[in-house]
Amino acid sequence: MTLSLHERIRTDIESAILSGKLAPEDRLPVEHELMQTYQCSRMTVNKALSALAAAGLIERRKGAGSFVGRPHAHSMILDVPDLPVEVAKRGHVYGYQLLVRKLRAAARGNAEEELLAGGRRLLQLDGLHSADGAPLAVERRLVSLAAVPAIAEADLEKEPPGTWLLRHVPWTEAETRISAVPADAEIARLLKTPVGTACLLVERQTWRSSERITAVRQYFLGTAYHLVARFGSSRP
Repeated sequence: MTLSLHERIRTDIESAILSGKLAPEDRLPVEHELMQTYQCSRMTVNKALSALAAAGLIERRKGAGSFVGRPHAHSMILDVPDLPVEVAKRGHVYGYQLLVRKLRAAARGNAEEELLAGGRRLLQLDGLHSADGAPLAVERRLVSLAAVPAIAEADLEKEPPGTWLLRHVPWTEAETRISAVPADAEIARLLKTPVGTACLLVERQTWRSSERITAVRQYFLGTAYHLVARFGSSRP
């Protein structure tokens, strides 16, 4: 499954904005330029720009064009880490094993899953991250096919889901919760540690505008996770 053309245009522009390639107040190409670039109709371009405007990423000014919006201030910035990159930075060899991959409906009565699904199915992805061949973290992830239809056909054996999402679906909001939990029998088996071993549970949700993208639970061995947060406004 591939992205529809208006989603591709939207994602391309989102990526340029969120990466800093396009700065606040930068003017976007006019509609006819985008039509020529993507070989599409004005309606397709308008649909993409309308979605970006609804997300607050651009401002459409009558008679002047579309401009990158000014970001809202946040009191804390906690980046979504790319585990393969983080492991490599520490000088270790990263590994990933996809354990479960299945399409399913939201669990009945589970309000969070129903919100994530958005009326469609979810892709459940369970996997095991490792460093130098030793277990690092068990990951249980749900992805909204309403927000990310292309992931249904992505090759996630070679590239972990989190990395794929960071490359293909720019996020605008993220919520992270970290708590200490004892390893249950299944987590302990996968991490090769005794039942009851202290683990750090990292729970994260991401959004693209009002769309929920993914919800993930990662169980790290207590000695294997480092939390790094940056406070203040975002640096350029």
